[in-house]
Order: sequence, then C-alpha cells, then structure tokens
Amino acid sequence: MRSTLATFAAAATLVLGAYAPVHAGSLQVSPVMVDITAPGAASTLTLHNTGSTPVNAQIRVFRWSLVNGEEKLEPTDEVVASPPSVTLTPDGKYIARVVRVSKQPVVGEESYRLLVDQLPDLAQQKNGTVNLLMRYSIPVFFGAANKKNPTVTWSYAVKGDKITVMAHNKGDRRLRISALTMRDASGRSISLGVGLAGYALGQSTKTWTVPGHGFAARGPAAISAESDGGPIKAVATIASR
Repeated sequence: MRSTLATFAAAATLVLGAYAPVHAGSLQVSPVMVDITAPGAASTLTLHNTGSTPVNAQIRVFRWSLVNGEEKLEPTDEVVASPPSVTLTPDGKYIARVVRVSKQPVVGEESYRLLVDQLPDLAQQKNGTVNLLMRYSIPVFFGAANKKNPTVTWSYAVKGDKITVMAHNKGDRRLRISALTMRDASGRSISLGVGLAGYALGQSTKTWTVPGHGFAARGPAAISAESDGGPIKAVATIASR
C-alpha cells in the first residue's frame, strides 16, 4: 500500500521533472514478517534511516481479515506498537516493539498488518525538494500452539468475461500464495503473475477476480502455485455465485 502523500510525491516528480531535486525514501524496516506463537506475545521491529537527514516515522497496527474474499484492515487496540512514532537520526536505527496486549487467549491464528510510514520533511518541501515517501505493510501473526495447518480447497466461477478464483482455507494458519495460475480442460491458462498473489488467512476465503475471456465455464480446472508450505497442485471445481 502507498499513502496518499506517497502518491502525491510520485505524481509531483513527474510534473516537476528537472525543476526540483528528488530524494528517494531512506527508511528501511526489518523483518518483513512477524510470526509469534503463544505464550509469546511480543516481538521487535528495526527501523533504519539510511539517509543523511533525519526521518520521522509513524507505526500503526490494524486487524487484518478477509471479508467476502477481499482484504479488510480495521483499527485495533488488541495489539500495539511502541512507540507509535519515532525520529531517526541520519544513519540511525531504532528498535520498536510489537505487543499483543489483549488478555484473551489466542484461538487459532490472529492476523494483523503493521503499517510503517515515512512522514514528510516539511523543511525539505519548503526548499523545493520532492520526497518519495516509503510505506511498509508488514504481516503480523499471533498463533496458538495447537493451531491447525492450512487446508485449502479451490473453486472458481465464470461470469461474462471475468473469472473469480476462490481459495477456501479451513485451517487456522494462513497460506501465502504466489505465482498463481489456472488452466481449463482445453489447456487455456490464466496467470496472476509470478509474484505474490495474496494470503488465504485462517478460517477464511480469499478471492481473485481477473479477465477470463474464453475460459471454460464448466468442469474442473487445474491450479498451480507456490506457497510458504511448498508447491501447490490442486483442482478447482466450478461454483455458482
């Protein structure tokens, strides 16, 4: 995800071109995912300013779910980031904490997104410098010790020239899916690209709707993908929507 400010900065770069210096975002964040198993309830995040000027960063936590197959982020007070904002000196590092403060036991696996935003430098903006601001969206998972591994079944629906692919996860643990392709009985393939397609969160259904002109609207289809659990080879059944 990119913030509105980041989108504005990118657009301004195209408009201003050679008329204003451009500074790329200098904020780096690690790790790229946080995965904690109960009774653990906390982890750390390292923020690094690789630039030559100070960087202000904001850290926020959102509950992450799938609603009607689409990702939804909602504010939460069950998990917090400490501190919620920080100023990093040039080449400075800061270790922030991510803590589950809810007293309720974890059931299955809870999913969150940690958004780390580089805030605009008003002094540089006054000097005519365009800043490309960084946003990191980091998956955070808190899981019970006895959580069930992902069990995913696939289905699809064709409507007009669109096809909707559905991954139904009956397990507790999420499944990270990439390089997703589907092929019908005649050999026609649809690809969602070689990169990350998305997550089938625990006890949830993830959907993708893509152009599917000419794809067979009947019979099973072959699913091929990569996941954090290994290669995926499955059969998707036709579903009514």
